[in-house]
Amino acid sequence: MWPWGHAVVGYLAYSGTTHVGWKRPPSDAATVALLFGTQFPDLVDKPLAWSLGVLPSGRSLAHSTLTAVLLVCVLYVVFARRRAVVGAFALGYASHLLADLPSAVLAGDLSHATYLLWPILPSPRYVLEPSFQAHLAAIEFTPVFLFQVGLLVPLFLLWRYDGYPGRAFVFERLDRLWTAIGARFVERRS
Repeated sequence: MWPWGHAVVGYLAYSGTTHVGWKRPPSDAATVALLFGTQFPDLVDKPLAWSLGVLPSGRSLAHSTLTAVLLVCVLYVVFARRRAVVGAFALGYASHLLADLPSAVLAGDLSHATYLLWPILPSPRYVLEPSFQAHLAAIEFTPVFLFQVGLLVPLFLLWRYDGYPGRAFVFERLDRLWTAIGARFVERRS
């Protein structure tokens, strides 16, 4: 699944959970954590496997449920006062792992889901060359691909309905960062 597809699946699950469970839209920090969680496995595994050759596959270490459970448990302990944010990250992470399950698994071929128990089970082998360029070059406008792109419209509408959670949180931090960088630049020029 492409990054935006993971974001859609995670946000739909999280927004639905907050509306049904807590009768409110998602919070800013939790939404940012959720979206980071939806991308986390690929942010770890793809560069380490495809660019650095440290991992055997783009679905191995961070795509393993063993890693996911261990990491989320550590985060719950370390960020005990921010458990709602950790829970949002955990939901995003779990949604990524589930959304990566190919349709062959639903048909009963579990050989494509071995990454969920890596390193106990080996990573599945993939047809494409393990590189970002190969994956981008292989984009085909199939119904599944177009469906994922089309899901961005209802995602944006739901995000708007929820009051754009996370937007102010990110922009405030970017503003602080740019201000700090600008101050250092002016300081060095003086």
